[in-house]
Amino acid sequence: MSPRLLAGALLAISLSCAQAQTFSFGLWGDMPYQKAGDEPKIPALLKSINQSDIAFSIYDGDIKDGSSKCTDDIYASALTMFGQMEKPMVYLPGDNEWTDCHRLNNGGYDGLERLGYLRKTMFPTLNSLGKRQMPLIHQAPVGEKFVENTRFNYRDIVFATLNVPGSNNNKVLDDKDCSNKSARTAAQCEAGNAEYLERDAANVRWMQQAFAAAKSSKARGLVLAFQADPGFDLPETEDKDESQAPKFSGYRNFINSVVAETEQFAGQVLLVHGDTHFFKVDKPLYSPTKLLTNLTRLQTFGSPLIHWVRVTVDAKNANVFAIEPVIVKQ
Repeated sequence: MSPRLLAGALLAISLSCAQAQTFSFGLWGDMPYQKAGDEPKIPALLKSINQSDIAFSIYDGDIKDGSSKCTDDIYASALTMFGQMEKPMVYLPGDNEWTDCHRLNNGGYDGLERLGYLRKTMFPTLNSLGKRQMPLIHQAPVGEKFVENTRFNYRDIVFATLNVPGSNNNKVLDDKDCSNKSARTAAQCEAGNAEYLERDAANVRWMQQAFAAAKSSKARGLVLAFQADPGFDLPETEDKDESQAPKFSGYRNFINSVVAETEQFAGQVLLVHGDTHFFKVDKPLYSPTKLLTNLTRLQTFGSPLIHWVRVTVDAKNANVFAIEPVIVKQ
C-alpha cells in the first residue's frame, strides 16, 4: 500500500473510532404529577424519547408529586411507565416516593418502610428497566440496603446513580421539623436520622468507587446522578453562603466529598439532579468567585414542564458532554 493510501486508511480508522465513541443518552424525572395534570402529556414524552437515537436514559427520581399518597399502586404505575421505554432506563429514587411519605397528605406512612418497599419493588433485578435492558453494578444485592445505588460504563464514560433525595436527604433537624405536617413519632425521626447517616456514608463510598473506576479506566468523563437539589442556587454573594443553611445540611458531607474527588480527577464530571423542576446548566462549585472548572451541573426538567434532556458524549469535545434540552410538543 502506498504511503498516501496508508495515511488515508489510518485516518478513516481514526475517524471511525471517534464516531464509535460518540453517543447520546437521555435524562428526565420529577413526573408525572397528579396535582399538575401531567398524565395526558406523558405519551408524547415517551414517544419523543423512544424515537430518539439515545443509547439509554436515566430517570432522576420523583415518580409522583409531594402531596399525594404513597400507596403501592404508585410504584406499580411507575414500573408500567418505565416498561414502555424502548431503550434501557435507569431509575433512581426521589424524596416523593419515600422521604416525604411521612406527611399527613401522603398518607402518614413510615418513610423507612416505604424505602424498603421501594428497594424491593423498583429494583427487581440487577439489570436496568426498559424493554431492552443492560446490566448494572449495584452497591448491594437485590432487595437489600443500597441496592438502588448503581454504576455502569458506557464507551469510556462511567455512570453512577445515588439515593440522595430532596427534603434534606431525610435528615431531621429538630422536634419541630419532625412533627411538622407529619405522622412521625420521635422514635421514627431518630431512626430516620440513623438511616440518613448510614446511607450518606454509603453514598460517599459509592461515589468514591465511581471516581476510582473512572481513574483506573482513564475515562474521559464521569456522570453522577441523584434527585436532590442540594442548594446550588443559593450562594449568591461573596460574604454569605446560603447553601450552608440547616435545611441543606444533609447534603454537605456528600457534596464536599464530590468536590474533593473532582479536584483529583483529570476528566470532566457531569453532576445531574432534578428536584427544582426547571432546566439549568452551570458550574456551581466552589463559589461565585472561584470555579471548579471540570464539574458541570445539569438540572433536569420536572412537572409541569414535561420535557427531557439529551446529552451527547463527543470524543472531539474538550468538555466531553454536549447538553441539549428537548422540548416536547403537546
